[in-house]
Amino acid sequence: MKAKYNMTVEQNIFVAKKYIVQYVYNSAKLEGLGVTFPDTQTIFDGVSVEGLPVHEVIAVNNLKRTWYFLFDTLEPPLDYVYLCKLNQLVGGDDLISNAGYIRTLPVRIGGTEWAPAMPTEDGIKAGLAELEQIESPTLRAIKTMLYCMRGQFYLDGNKRTAMLAANKVMIENGCGVITVTEKLVSRFNPLLVEYYETGNDEKIVKFIYDNCIDGMPFEN
Repeated sequence: MKAKYNMTVEQNIFVAKKYIVQYVYNSAKLEGLGVTFPDTQTIFDGVSVEGLPVHEVIAVNNLKRTWYFLFDTLEPPLDYVYLCKLNQLVGGDDLISNAGYIRTLPVRIGGTEWAPAMPTEDGIKAGLAELEQIESPTLRAIKTMLYCMRGQFYLDGNKRTAMLAANKVMIENGCGVITVTEKLVSRFNPLLVEYYETGNDEKIVKFIYDNCIDGMPFEN
């Protein structure tokens, strides 16, 4: 899969930081949070928002914190420990029960009767190692995101964790940022459910590649 953007790591970080509020807002909407974009910007600026549930404020602050952790840790590999650290940060301040630890309880997914298998540390490590063999960084990032979403490794925050993991791969290779905008959620979610149920990712991979990769065409 050809990269849609060919940036240096520094340029990719610049883009991610420039639009980070938008990316956090997009992730919040994908998870069904009720924050508005102005709410997200206000929280980023360290100002309280009246009438907003505390858990949504925490969720936005956690995403901000996790993005900046990602910027500072592009060199370490995307392995089991790193993935759990992302979920720990996403779910910190008691937002998610047992954040950073793989779940030991069954979970259900809205919109489908399909249920993910119980995750194991060895299974996740094997899956990540297999994904690492994909030569194209863009394709590796997309498939990593989908693998983590379908696996539902944690009690909550799986989409946020999965997208951050994917963007570690994207940014460290200068390929842009994967983000699902609010207007695309209604098209993305049915494709995600279809992927959950069938394990066939062809349609959703194409959708993400065509619609959900952001960046800037720097002249290097």
